[in-house]
Order: sequence, then structure tokens, then C-alpha cells
Amino acid sequence: MDQKKTGSFFKELRKEKGLTQEQLAEVFGVSARTVSRWETGSNMPDLDILIEMADYYNMELRELLDGERKSEKMNKDLEETVLKIAGYSNDEKMRLMKKLHVFSWIGVIAFIIFMILEMVGLADSGNTESVASLCAGISFGMLIISVIYTSRHIFKIQAFKKRIFGRR
Repeated sequence: MDQKKTGSFFKELRKEKGLTQEQLAEVFGVSARTVSRWETGSNMPDLDILIEMADYYNMELRELLDGERKSEKMNKDLEETVLKIAGYSNDEKMRLMKKLHVFSWIGVIAFIIFMILEMVGLADSGNTESVASLCAGISFGMLIISVIYTSRHIFKIQAFKKRIFGRR
């Protein structure tokens, strides 16, 4: 796939509709900068957005990805397969977001406990010092996990984990 060609095709389609990048960004729920990256070919839309684009422009996914209109119709089975893949992709994203939400709350609660102990003056003595240190460590750890989960590297980490532990 030639991303530059596909990006130029995205731009051509947008202009045919008479839309600005900002207007198109609103349609697909992304930023205008993201639309610009699509149109320059430096980035591609997620699969679920590609499917929405195909519906919006009333064309086949294959045409969008090839960066040109075709006269032949997409095989219905192929379209169903792509929709299933998109659904799976969305389910996976939702599962990751739920985990991130739980981790974030754990970090927030741990940080609140740390701050209370610090304000009361119990963070510097005895057993409460250990509790305060543990809470600070947990909140920092959850911050690191949040950064990892919101990066593109989480999928590489998951694949590595599956190889190590042999899960399918």
C-alpha cells in the first residue's frame, strides 16, 4: 500500500465533499491535525475509522486503501471479515481501556492516602512511614502503567508476554 497515494486520495475525497480538515475531523471524532497526517500519508486511520470513511464516501475499503476508485464491487464475505476484525479491534481497545481505568483509580486512591498521611504529619514516622512510602510507590507505578497503556508499545509488550508465558 502506498500511504502517500492513499493520503492524496483522502484529500481528494474530502475536497469533493467541500469540507475543510476541521469539518472532516468533526465527522470522524478526531483532530484536524490527525486528518492532516492522513492526507500527507504520514499516518493512517484506525480500521474502525476506515470503515466509517468507506460508508461516508460511499465506496469500498479496498478503494480507500488503494487510493483510487474501482469499478468492481467488494466481495461481501471479505467485507464481513473486515467488519469482524474491526469489532475485535474495538473490543480489544475497550478491554485495555477498562484495565487502564482500574489502574488509574488505584493510583489516585494510593496518592490520596499518601497526601493525607503527609498533611497529618504521619508520613515521617513509624509504620505510617512505610504505608506512605508504599502508597507513593503504588501511585507512581500506576502512572507508569498508564503511560505504557496509552502508548503504541502496549501491543508489543502483550505479544512478548504471550511468547514468554505461552498463552494464546
